[in-house]
This record gives sequence, structure tokens and C-alpha cells, in this order.
Amino acid sequence: MQTRDQFEREEYGGMAVFLNSVTAAYGRHVAMENVTLSVHRGDFLGIIGPNGAGKTTLLTVVNGLATVISGSAQILGERLSRRNVNGLRKKIGYVPQIQEIDPLLPINVRDSVLVGCYGRLGFFRRVPKVFLEKTETILELVGLSRLGNRPLGHLSGGEKQRVAIARSLLQEPEILLLDEPCASLDWRAQKEILLLIQNIHNRLRLTTLMVTHDLNSLPEVCTRMAFMKEGRLIWEGVLAQALSESRLSELYDTGITIASHEGKPVLLY
Repeated sequence: MQTRDQFEREEYGGMAVFLNSVTAAYGRHVAMENVTLSVHRGDFLGIIGPNGAGKTTLLTVVNGLATVISGSAQILGERLSRRNVNGLRKKIGYVPQIQEIDPLLPINVRDSVLVGCYGRLGFFRRVPKVFLEKTETILELVGLSRLGNRPLGHLSGGEKQRVAIARSLLQEPEILLLDEPCASLDWRAQKEILLLIQNIHNRLRLTTLMVTHDLNSLPEVCTRMAFMKEGRLIWEGVLAQALSESRLSELYDTGITIASHEGKPVLLY
């Protein structure tokens, strides 16, 4: 007779993420309520909505760091629990929003990327040669080979984001979580980061969840969309169906027009 864990591994094995009526809180503040969402392996899910909509909380739940007060989460075919959360988090790469870094911080780009391997190794372990080699490969992938010895605090915003992405990739994740990866970047840097994310998703065959407040800031590789508002998932579906002026206007509580530029949809408000 199958155990519940065996049944769930078979039932949800093809899914990278399955949230079943999940409510999550920070202390007494409920930040996400009754969210049911499935993400199949290899999908690229864009999560959009206004500020305070619960988008980052959704990523935090997937990453095993939120306080889930009701419902359940299956990650990579396993029910998320205190027993297996550390093991599952080793398979998840997380890229937070860009943070200010002290220019005097005594760490360079290469060493900052190497921090990513401690998710697999644990702290205070000597870094094996294989991770040193992988670091160089990943630095090349994200376009930072020439900057390996540069102090982290001396980088541009786009370069810092490349470092954060590289650090998450060194963990060899199956799921990549991106929280507003283009926030505070100039237009050129945004375009370059989006192209990099698209290349990484395709090349490494990851399952990617990307949070943004702007549908224009999603790479073309995005396959599905989730709309968050006031802590709730109000709509989820394929990208073509997401491009609805009425649906987007309701999401943001303002009139939105969808225009076309070189065959690509552009949101105007």
C-alpha cells in the first residue's frame, strides 16, 4: 500500500511547484491567502501585480522560508515540511532584489559567487576544486569573466545582478526564483539581464519563477502568468490570455492599453 509521500511523489512528480490553498504570514500579518498554483517542470512563470500584492511572499513559500499557516506545498514532487526543507532548498536558487553594497566591502566578484556553493556543501567546508572550476564557467556564462577580481562594491547595478544570478546558479538549482531582477536598472541593463535570464532558462532547462510589477519586464521565454493582488492569486494562465486590457486594468486599478512594437506587446498606462 502506498504511503502519502509515495502517492504525492507520483501525483505531483511532473510539477516543480504545487501550492494547495496556501496561506502564509509574517507574524500576525497574513501576506498571502488561499493560493492554489501549479508550475510544471521547465515552465517559466511570470508573477505580476502591484506593490504589496504578495508576490515576494509566494517566492518565499516556494523557497521554504515562509510561515505557512494553512494549506500545503509540494516542491519537486515532495511535500514541504520541516523534515525536508533544507534538502529541498539546496535545489532552489534565489535571486533577491538588488541591494546596496559598501564599496569598501573586502570581497571580490569571484569570492561572492563562490558563496553559492555553501548551500550544497554547508558552511565552514573547504571548497572542492570542482566548484572552483564551475565558478569560472558560470562567470563566463553571465558575462563576468573579466571582472572576477573586481571588488563587489565597485560594480554597476547590472553587474551586481549578474553576480547574484551567478551565485544562485553555482548551487546547481532545479528551480530559479527571481524577485524583481530588473528593479532600479537602466533600460540597457534591464534588456541585458532579461536576455541573460532567457538564455539561462533555455540552456539549463530550469523551472523559473520571476516576480515583477511590470509585464514589460518579462523575457520572451515566459510561458505562463500569475496575477497577484492583495495577497491573493486572482488569475493564472498562458501568456496570450494574460494580454487583456480589461484584466490588466483590474489588476492595477488603472486604465491600461496594450500596444504593439516590432511585433511585441507593450503596456501603456
